[in-house]
Amino acid sequence: MRKEILTLLEKNSRLTPAEIAAMIGSDEETVANEIKAMESENIICGYHALVDWDKIEHERVTALIGLKISPVRGEGFDRISARISKFEEVKSVFLMSGASHDLILTIEGDSLKDISHFVYEKIAPMDTVVSTATFFVLKKYKDHYIDLTEGHGEDNRIQIMP
Repeated sequence: MRKEILTLLEKNSRLTPAEIAAMIGSDEETVANEIKAMESENIICGYHALVDWDKIEHERVTALIGLKISPVRGEGFDRISARISKFEEVKSVFLMSGASHDLILTIEGDSLKDISHFVYEKIAPMDTVVSTATFFVLKKYKDHYIDLTEGHGEDNRIQIMP
């Protein structure tokens, strides 16, 4: 039941316990108790609004920053990741496998200049950062399961006939 609740909330955090209960064939009280328990266990860590900044006049730039790190003996990447996570600009930090970068950061700023300043003033000078690569997001087509293209309210699923 937890997996079903989490899957639904991840796609739409505004669903009520009553709506979730109806979708998974449970009762509202059970769903509400499960949600409360998962919040207290930090399984559900927060609720967010997905904003399409392109539709308002406020400029917002998103970038992915790849970092090659020299890990610290006995601490691996944990210490540097914790330090980087404290920066207000940093939206997410991921430890990567099979990539040319050890860490990938998602950051947001008001301009390309803001992001470049962040990288060369705060990230690049860190003693364990060997190199950085910045990738700017030019357009978002889908984010957090939500289609951000025009006409995204239409049902464009492919119909499969039995």
